Amino acid sequence: MTEQDTAQYAGKDTGTYEVVVVGGGAAGLSAALVLGRARRHTLVVDAGEPRNAPAAHMQGYLSRDGMPPAEFLAAGRGEIARYGVELVRDRAVDAVRDADGEFDVTLAGGRPVHARHLVVATGLRDELPSVPGVAERFGRDVLHCPYCHGWEVRDRPFGVLATSPQSVHQALMVSQWSKDVTLFLHTVAEEELSDQDLRRLAAAGVGLVPGEVAGLVTEGDRLTGVRLADGTVHDRSVLFVAPRPVPRTRLLERLGAELSDTPFGRYPVVDERGLTTVPGLWAAGNAGGFAEQVVNAASRGYRAGAAINGELLMADLDAAAGV
Repeated sequence: MTEQDTAQYAGKDTGTYEVVVVGGGAAGLSAALVLGRARRHTLVVDAGEPRNAPAAHMQGYLSRDGMPPAEFLAAGRGEIARYGVELVRDRAVDAVRDADGEFDVTLAGGRPVHARHLVVATGLRDELPSVPGVAERFGRDVLHCPYCHGWEVRDRPFGVLATSPQSVHQALMVSQWSKDVTLFLHTVAEEELSDQDLRRLAAAGVGLVPGEVAGLVTEGDRLTGVRLADGTVHDRSVLFVAPRPVPRTRLLERLGAELSDTPFGRYPVVDERGLTTVPGLWAAGNAGGFAEQVVNAASRGYRAGAAINGELLMADLDAAAGV
């Protein structure tokens, strides 16, 4: 901060901020970067649980393609620090809205902080299918997103683990990256698939294997096969799964934000900027929707940060003008 910025907050409670951002991933850091550059007194509360932690690299982010997620986050933390944004390694465990419509946030370490606006960028947790070996290999040769990993494993023998009839869509998508794809029906009965599903799978050359998957077969430190409950092993070197997304929306619910049911869980109702139904409460990244990859999450955070700065500016001008 400049001397002028420091003087602006002299005498204030050190726990008082214009904006508190809960979540230190791409969305939260992006929002904080915009706010810091706008000279807003901002705190980022980072629990250190990024969704893409199991992945060695992130793909599809222009100019950052192939960058390790940890390196990306370290760069972001360095950038926000240049603009006076404070970051604390902690977890927000509670939040309430006061009589003035502002926010009191309690951290796990016991520290209370206060904010005029609150950004929830806590993301989501991937709940993996309970098949032995899946969790241990997730992010390496057990994958979920072809756009994130398809190029790196192209042309290998793919398996897709069906956990619902919607897994057909995943099998069809990954066939863009390999012509050797097998859909393991696992807990899905073949009669649950529609005629259209079966025609599309046939057109894509996707094989169907009924029967429950009991586990994975590895050799050294690589996946070599998928083992069924009857003992049959199918040679595969990549397995795509569909984790159940569990949005981290507890703070949003605690503050009364309206949530909406989607096929991927309950997410807050937000406008195009990320504002929830509670004034001053914002959601960004995977806290606001399932399909936000890193580049999208960063964009959402940027948009929310810019909108918040505008809201604060106009509120202060109106107060000064007696409006």
